[in-house]
Amino acid sequence: MNSYLHSDLLQLRAPELTDLDFLFHIENDTRQWCVSACKTPYSRYLLQQYIETNTHDIYADKQVRLMIEDHTRGVLVGAVDLFDFSPADRRAEIGLVIDRAARGRGYARAVLPLLCQYAQHVLGLHQVYAYIFEDNVPARTIFSDYGFTHVATLPDWVFSEGKYINVCLYQLIFADK
Repeated sequence: MNSYLHSDLLQLRAPELTDLDFLFHIENDTRQWCVSACKTPYSRYLLQQYIETNTHDIYADKQVRLMIEDHTRGVLVGAVDLFDFSPADRRAEIGLVIDRAARGRGYARAVLPLLCQYAQHVLGLHQVYAYIFEDNVPARTIFSDYGFTHVATLPDWVFSEGKYINVCLYQLIFADK
């Protein structure tokens, strides 16, 4: 098994058709829409089409989505994306969602090393970055603890539920090989 996508706790893997209900659940959780570019529901059909037609090639799709599976329990706990991929700049944004029922168990903290090692050593990226709500202290702490640098705070960056929210930009530049 690829050590870049596997740890004692987690496995990161491509989406399967058996993940359809889980993807439908997380993509249509309206509480998550404020951190997503999408503000409309996904149908099962569209998600099925995505799974069946996505090449899982970051150069072709400009993104890679991986399912987060707790292989000690055999359950899906979230999904992580590398998206807004820029081949010329060798960078991509990280999107990470842990299902609400699985939060607080260390999954996000366990995902970052796997994802970053994969991004650096397999995909050859120079850097990854993430936008995190200023008031999301747990996420900011996890990214900081892994070595991401808080490079900017973007005032009034997201409009959600009638108010503007500040967003922090976190960046990790990989050391040259």
